[in-house]
Amino acid sequence: MSTSPTPTEKTPDAELPLGTTPAFANMHKWLKRGIFVCLFALVIEGAFTVPALAIWYGWPTLSLTEICSEMMKHRYSDDTLECQHPYPLSGPPYGGKPEAAGQDTARDEWGVQPKPKYDRVGFREFVRIREERLARQEAQQSGQR
Repeated sequence: MSTSPTPTEKTPDAELPLGTTPAFANMHKWLKRGIFVCLFALVIEGAFTVPALAIWYGWPTLSLTEICSEMMKHRYSDDTLECQHPYPLSGPPYGGKPEAAGQDTARDEWGVQPKPKYDRVGFREFVRIREERLARQEAQQSGQR
């Protein structure tokens, strides 16, 4: 009588994926399941992040390009900054100067850990900020005439 298994019987080692020992098979199974759940959750989170932020900042009242421009104006305290649409292929990171090269209007506290001095943006606050700025510019233009 031989103790080797017949071809129809499977040994426990033959069923395991390569690199998995029987002692760690259960742990590998649960790790794999947990990683798949985390990856699925990351995909779902990523799919809702951009739309949620766009609504927070003022979409659909402002277009995505206007939201980008308002964010740059707010961050650098410079009302002349605008986002480029469509973005040039020769721009960063493929060439050209970085986004804020030469920009010195930011009121941040620089150091090892920079501290921004601009206010936090509340729900749909860019709409209000933009309307106030446009009203100021309109008043300046009508006052100059």
